[in-house]
Amino acid sequence: MKKRDTFAIYTLGCKLNFSESSEISRQLQEFGLKQSNSPDYLLVNSCAVTAVAEKKGRNLVSKLSRQHPESKIIILGCYSELSAEEVAKWKNVSAVFGSANKIDVVPYLVNGAESKTTSSSFFPAYSSHDRTRSFLKIQDGCDYHCSYCTVATARGISRSDTMKHVLKQLEEIHNQGIKEVILTGVNLGDFGRKNGSSLFELLQEIEKLALIERIRISSIEPNLLTDEIIDLTAHSKIIMPHFHIPLQSGSDKILSLMKRRYNSTFFANKIHQIKKVIPHACLAVDIITGFPDEQEKDFTDSYNFVNNLPISYLHVFTYSKRPNTPAASMENHIAPSVKKERTKKLLLLSKEKKESFYKEHLGKKRSVLIESDHKKGCLYGFTDNYIKIKLPYEERFINKILPVELTEDNVVLNDFSTQDYE
Repeated sequence: MKKRDTFAIYTLGCKLNFSESSEISRQLQEFGLKQSNSPDYLLVNSCAVTAVAEKKGRNLVSKLSRQHPESKIIILGCYSELSAEEVAKWKNVSAVFGSANKIDVVPYLVNGAESKTTSSSFFPAYSSHDRTRSFLKIQDGCDYHCSYCTVATARGISRSDTMKHVLKQLEEIHNQGIKEVILTGVNLGDFGRKNGSSLFELLQEIEKLALIERIRISSIEPNLLTDEIIDLTAHSKIIMPHFHIPLQSGSDKILSLMKRRYNSTFFANKIHQIKKVIPHACLAVDIITGFPDEQEKDFTDSYNFVNNLPISYLHVFTYSKRPNTPAASMENHIAPSVKKERTKKLLLLSKEKKESFYKEHLGKKRSVLIESDHKKGCLYGFTDNYIKIKLPYEERFINKILPVELTEDNVVLNDFSTQDYE
């Protein structure tokens, strides 16, 4: 019988999943397994944040099952954590691992070992498939339990890596020639709370280490984005002026129903505070449309609230009922057609805001990290404050940080998402 020693891994969902998939792939290869287009094992790192994400997971597994009928399929991640019995019945699925124990797929494939990881364990990971940037997981899980969200259930309690190990991994990433690291987590701002440290202290230590040329902070809750972090970013040469801050609604009524830990006034003050000390900062904001009992006035309040804030663009999600969440059993669910229309309005607003933010910086010079991605004779990269740039292709520019004057010719003004998340 042929030895099964090849694999392929497919990843859905968040950057955390991508960093974990990269870590699993790296470890499997260290044990001698090889990546292949016709693999013995197909690993699917799943997502369950929305109904659309779950549907994508089901469709992907069905497609892979048809394309590779002889391969054994292994499901990992949030979908399999929440619906283990369901996914175990899918065609050609031979094993199921949840979110907390997905790293146990490595000993399982190498020597058939049983799972040992628990929901209180921390599985460190970073991505290394990109020549220019890496997503470094420093935190996992969440203790917040917002009423619409399954992530706290799927990912478990909040837990963090140690500061010492994060710095060690940054050294490993630096040794690979990677210029930019994005610090990631489920609730990133909660880093270190349970082991006597904090995200601010980690950022200070990263500054002292001075190995990575660019550090980005991924999504961070507004109540955990402290004055210290904002001020440190304002004066830092390596922490990028780019914040991704979940709002979810501009209506205080809806924020209360969502069980968010702030109100609209707090959020607005945070945005204005950032812009006061970092006027050129890029501010991305998450928002959910069509939450239960979001009446027309509530949506209008939310739309106007966002419209009046100096934010750069939006990530718009259409509310979808998630099983076993408080919001699922709430009254006054919104009709799909209404949710879709509200999402469309906010996506158009996001486009306008992004165009405005980009145009504000025309004629200014900013540092750009040039990526390896290229097409039609052009290279692409992002400024420190996350404006997408294209330049004529020159291989010597790849993975270099260059000063670039922003013009209508090199700023990618049509780089706007029209994704409707359901």
